[in-house]
Amino acid sequence: MYGAGTGTAAAYNIPVNFNKYFKGLAKVTKTFSLEVGPLRATGVPAILLGITGLVLAGGVARSLMRNAEHLPETLREATSLAAAMRADVPKLRS
Repeated sequence: MYGAGTGTAAAYNIPVNFNKYFKGLAKVTKTFSLEVGPLRATGVPAILLGITGLVLAGGVARSLMRNAEHLPETLREATSLAAAMRADVPKLRS
């Protein structure tokens, strides 16, 4: 029991080469690219846009789960709103 700690302390004395770590991180950030329709981003902005998309998708999923019982009514109202705002609204016959 008392001798178990002597070998583990030596494992934490290994020098860490942060230079290799940061070179690898720089390579990943330079090569990361995101193209969605007309939107194009490379490097750090692409990573930030990707993370933002994930956070937004999580928020939408949570909102849908929380308000699931109101979803059919909301969809009916949204379709009737879209029909009312169409440019080619049929005219009434006289």
